[in-house]
Amino acid sequence: MVQYLTMALRGLLRFVFLFHLLTFATSDQSHTGRPNVVFILADDFGYNDVGYHGREHGSMVLTPNLDGLAGEGVKLEKYYVQPICSPTRSQLLSGRYQIHTGLQYGVIRPAQPHCLPLDEVTLPQKLKERDYATHMVGKWHIGFYKDACTPTERGFDSYFGYLSGAEDYYSHSRSFQIGSKTLKGLDLMANKTPAFQYKGQYSTHLFTSKAIDVINNHERSKPLFLYLAYQAVHSPLQVPSKYEEPYANITSSARRAYAGMVSCMDEGIGNVTRALVDAGLYNNTIIIFSTDNGGPINVGANNWPLRGSKGSLWEGGVRGVGFVHSPLLPPSVKGTINHELIHVSDWLPTIVAGMAGGSLNGTKPLDGYDVWNSIRGMDPSPRQELLHNLDPLDVAADFEGDAKCSGKKTTECRMIPGKFNTSMKAALRVGDWKIQTGSGAKYSGDVQVNLWKPPPESGLHTIYPVQKPKQKVWLFNITADPLEENDLSDTYPDVVAQLLHRLQYYYKDSVPPRYPPPDVNADPALHGGAWGPWE
Repeated sequence: MVQYLTMALRGLLRFVFLFHLLTFATSDQSHTGRPNVVFILADDFGYNDVGYHGREHGSMVLTPNLDGLAGEGVKLEKYYVQPICSPTRSQLLSGRYQIHTGLQYGVIRPAQPHCLPLDEVTLPQKLKERDYATHMVGKWHIGFYKDACTPTERGFDSYFGYLSGAEDYYSHSRSFQIGSKTLKGLDLMANKTPAFQYKGQYSTHLFTSKAIDVINNHERSKPLFLYLAYQAVHSPLQVPSKYEEPYANITSSARRAYAGMVSCMDEGIGNVTRALVDAGLYNNTIIIFSTDNGGPINVGANNWPLRGSKGSLWEGGVRGVGFVHSPLLPPSVKGTINHELIHVSDWLPTIVAGMAGGSLNGTKPLDGYDVWNSIRGMDPSPRQELLHNLDPLDVAADFEGDAKCSGKKTTECRMIPGKFNTSMKAALRVGDWKIQTGSGAKYSGDVQVNLWKPPPESGLHTIYPVQKPKQKVWLFNITADPLEENDLSDTYPDVVAQLLHRLQYYYKDSVPPRYPPPDVNADPALHGGAWGPWE
């Protein structure tokens, strides 16, 4: 009975959402020329945590606004992001793989003197060349140790949000440990000023409100680019109780809180969409939605039926929820599914050149492609190959033949001349084929990530793979086997050899990873109690 009521509620909520848009969109005063672009990025949002996936795969999570937007837009069902936060955000804003920016390893920690290299040209900088007003609300997380690294120095006219990640949703504070010393302070910035006055306000509500302010105050003589990067639904698992109450039948407390956080974010996205309608901007706006990585299956999220978790190169770590919604889309593609290969690095050229009609001159060589015609159903995707990552600081330890590399992080032990070292954590997609190498295929920290984990409310059981001892190479035909159930590395050694040769090419073309030690001079106690630039 509960299942049928849930399905009925989903249908009713989606109808209400679509009725609102159809009723009020006709009153829009469309901005002629370049479209407005609103890019919404969710944090740690699992593949199976959006309603239009989850209702087929045992999830009780409700997302009527996301379902409504995606259902009237184009769902991107072969869309990929990075397995963790900073690399995805860096590729979104630079259009370049992390092997070319030194961000192959880990996320940028609060006290690290590190950021997206300052010689990288960013998405908002390119849009300003097309006279866009550029605004950001939410989570930055690509470095802030220098003033030049911060959002308003990287192309945004205004910024309100978190410079790092994993803040408390109400106090907006962030702690970080350096040895025995705990660094703690506010991580909430309005442009370049710490914003202490918002303590106690739930961040999802706060970021939604600030995004609506941007929309309402937008000067209509310019097109708008709004980057709304929610903290939701990243841990810590915190949410007002009213959002958790509809999920009382979920026995897992983590899953129940996570589901409530998703519902709150979905409500916020509906409110932002309605603000676009009420402001007369909707008819000339393109809304893009994306997650930043797969969901962390150990803290409430779910990627079922995909294999793996956040932090892994399995499909559950890198295949993202994504869609495009806009009245500007051709009627023939509205309500359709796009099965073309698209990556988060494609958004810079797609938005700048495809949507805004701008030039890509002045950037470093891009790894992204303009896929706007593919999204509009006019052409196949120009992307046939995708490097998921290649991390020479993450090397399998204690494998046969790699004894001198065990536990070390030195470049000289990693590579045999002319041959790719399969102890390195890497993954590459070429056409139908995907190869994965290294120890990261099994673990990410202390969490096993090579399994298939259903949502706890489904009543299904986790499936654990049978894995060969000391295995370092996996090969899958992702088109035929999207769940990565059948390893073909022994069956097609010629394909393995070709893809390893391609990984070696990328390795030779990469820059060394940069992951500097933390700096105690970042201590918020030295800077008025707030995180911010310290050099």
